[in-house]
Amino acid sequence: MDNETITARQIGYTYMINSTTFAKRYKDTLSNFETWEQKEHASEWILLPQNVGREHGIDETSLQGELYTIVHNKDAHGRKGAIIAVVKGTNPADVLRVLMQLPADKREMVESITMDLSDCMRAIAREAFPQATVIRDCFHVVKRGGEGCEEIRLRLKREAVKELNRQKAEFHKYLEGLAAQRKAYRERMRAKHGGKWKKSKRGKKPKRLNTRFEPPRLTNGETLVEALTRCRKQLPMSREKWSLAQEKRAKILFELYPKLEEAYNLVNSLRAVFRNKELTKETAKEKLGGWYDKVAACSLREIKSVRDTIKFYEDEILNYFIERQTNASAESLNSKIKCFRAQVKGVRDIPFFMYRLATVLG
Repeated sequence: MDNETITARQIGYTYMINSTTFAKRYKDTLSNFETWEQKEHASEWILLPQNVGREHGIDETSLQGELYTIVHNKDAHGRKGAIIAVVKGTNPADVLRVLMQLPADKREMVESITMDLSDCMRAIAREAFPQATVIRDCFHVVKRGGEGCEEIRLRLKREAVKELNRQKAEFHKYLEGLAAQRKAYRERMRAKHGGKWKKSKRGKKPKRLNTRFEPPRLTNGETLVEALTRCRKQLPMSREKWSLAQEKRAKILFELYPKLEEAYNLVNSLRAVFRNKELTKETAKEKLGGWYDKVAACSLREIKSVRDTIKFYEDEILNYFIERQTNASAESLNSKIKCFRAQVKGVRDIPFFMYRLATVLG
């Protein structure tokens, strides 16, 4: 348990021992948790100065509904020696209060630090690691472009739902009018024949008044609202990853909504900039300038908002093209911590969970 993110339950199942008793014995006797020097403040922060390296990553994760900021060493590749600090919250002042306990020579030896588009993370990196080059993760940049497409999709879906409700209301109003016409006709005929009139069974069968409303369907069998809902997962993907059904759905939607296709193509062209392995920081800046011009020519405010975000962080985003560093290691470590949290069925004892993280990944 000191080397792997496994639980007492897993060991108890393997060796046929009482996992509850073993968990208590490990915490109280077998482990060094009781004498751990960081036990008193482990629920708020832990710091492992020996793991400081030259390439760092910073991200946040959730424990018991609270966000924790994690600084890690990329050279450890998500194994032992990866975690440098785990601090409760994302407030730069709280995180810096912990990171500034690192010796100045260790903080100055950090050459690069990767992160997402968070301003809090940027403030932490600027103060704690003054010599480090800040690199904004390219995947988060493209994801931000996908969020622009998602805003357009949600707007179109709201309009489609509104139109569908209008059609339903008109259909029910039509049925109510039809029922009133039939009732008036029966009353006239009974008055004309002295109450002895009976409805004839000859002729076309009348429309049932309890007929269910059926929305119009597209050529692929989906309604418009269903198509706009089911394309949520495929819009962030590139075209070559689409299945045949997704291609058919996209073709229909792009014919109905040319603006959605325009937004998707703009995001794809942004993705192509980061996929180009031959670009340097200078040439990538020229490519982004061309992309800015394309966005300026469109009338999509959601994509223009993405452009403004990229312009704001442009220099730090372009640092990606120096050595192609991403924040994938932070996401991988975050995923490993979440899997460990799921194995223990949630975190009840934060200090002991921090001890396990420091032992296995610290």
